[in-house]
Amino acid sequence: MIELVVISGKGGTGKTTVVGSLAALAVNKLTADCDVDAANLNLLMRNQVQDIERYEGSELAVIDPLKCTDCAICQEACRFRAIARVNETWAVDPLSCEGCGVCAYVCPAGAVTLTPRLSGHVYVSSTPYDTLVHGELRPGEEATGKLVAQVKRRARERAASEGRKLLLVDGAPGIGCTVIASLAGATAVLVVTEPSLSALHDLERAVALARHFGQQIYLAMNKADLETTAAQETRRWAAEQRLPLLGWIPYDEEVTRAQVAGCPLVTCSHGPAARALRSLWRRLERDLIFAAKDG
Repeated sequence: MIELVVISGKGGTGKTTVVGSLAALAVNKLTADCDVDAANLNLLMRNQVQDIERYEGSELAVIDPLKCTDCAICQEACRFRAIARVNETWAVDPLSCEGCGVCAYVCPAGAVTLTPRLSGHVYVSSTPYDTLVHGELRPGEEATGKLVAQVKRRARERAASEGRKLLLVDGAPGIGCTVIASLAGATAVLVVTEPSLSALHDLERAVALARHFGQQIYLAMNKADLETTAAQETRRWAAEQRLPLLGWIPYDEEVTRAQVAGCPLVTCSHGPAARALRSLWRRLERDLIFAAKDG
């Protein structure tokens, strides 16, 4: 199975717009949204949730009042000020607790324990464009990399059971833990960028990260005609790095209209951006098939 991960060096480049159109164009595939901090691919794919799996990625300290000796050692050790007196007993504020476990470690009476806390969910949805596996982190929760790993595990299992030939993954922007977890085990990476100096700087970092995993890297320039000087600078850099720039997508107001309508661009537009995305997929599909045969 080919696993293609789409990432971007910075937010706002149009990565999810690209993934939504690729999901509509590709056949015999399963799509996964690993941007768990801001999961929104499902908004374009008109999903119907079929299955929900709890994700417990963090822990919460709990104080047993029957064992507590009122020594206040846990309160003194808590650097997050999550422990306070409530109704004559010591209690933990769940919004402030980071689950670090220091309070349980220092408690001489063994009155503090750590319990699993609901951190998010993994969803399996049906869409008009085949199955979508997506995750969503609860506000304020951490351990996003572990949730991404859980989303990918579920997506791979589902893709294998359905006999899919392609796993299309919408990764997160940047180079943090969510991106690293998204890239792990992938066949190829498509990096979506835009014409600006900051985007080029972030593109360089994203490419360096993908190269660390030894994956085939492709580039796509979105809103390519908004700043021609920066766009040409990115094109020169890609040529120097011997990176194939497969997509040159112009700015198109049809993109915004498609987002408002809640549909992949290529399904509701025949404008220049939609045509560029169709061309991008044809080139990308051909290259991925050849790569799979060589492998």
